Amino acid sequence: MAAKTILMLVGDYAEDYETMVPFQTLLAVGHVVHAVCPGKTAGDRVATAIHDFEGDQTYSEKRGHNFTLNASFETVTAGSYDALVIPGGRAPEYLRLNPAVLALVREFDAAGKPIAAVCHGAQLLAAAGVLKGRRVSAYPACRPEVELAGGEYADIAIDDAVTEGNLITAPAWPAHPAWMSRFIAALGTRIEL
Repeated sequence: MAAKTILMLVGDYAEDYETMVPFQTLLAVGHVVHAVCPGKTAGDRVATAIHDFEGDQTYSEKRGHNFTLNASFETVTAGSYDALVIPGGRAPEYLRLNPAVLALVREFDAAGKPIAAVCHGAQLLAAAGVLKGRRVSAYPACRPEVELAGGEYADIAIDDAVTEGNLITAPAWPAHPAWMSRFIAALGTRIEL
């Protein structure tokens, strides 16, 4: 299997598990992952947040780990990558205000490259205008954004995922096994034991 080169868009207060777990999973199966954040360069860090489901009306938020970037946003182009990963958390909320981020997401989508977005990552997909007529999952609080962007919100179990063309989406980090499994399959990854 040839290793794929994957871009991960992160920012301060990206969800900890939704950043760390896919990053490490994709590396573990032999892919190259470049984690970038607008305004930061390789070696800089982003703060993460841990979102937990503790029986309240919404998730709780706690400070997570520091996550070290290994590439610089200003030097990336969609043409240099095989796929894109968009973690959730607070980062998509403000990253979607960056025209260069939105242009990058559109380029990946226009090329039909696999895009894995989890939780609030759908905010970037909606802002980039790539959801029209497509069925996607997201954290339930993002449902209005998915629908306003012309997408069909997939109301699935918290530990499930949806594939719609090149989009692989899931509601939150409990879906990592289903989400990463679908993304790894979309990459053509073969794992033999």
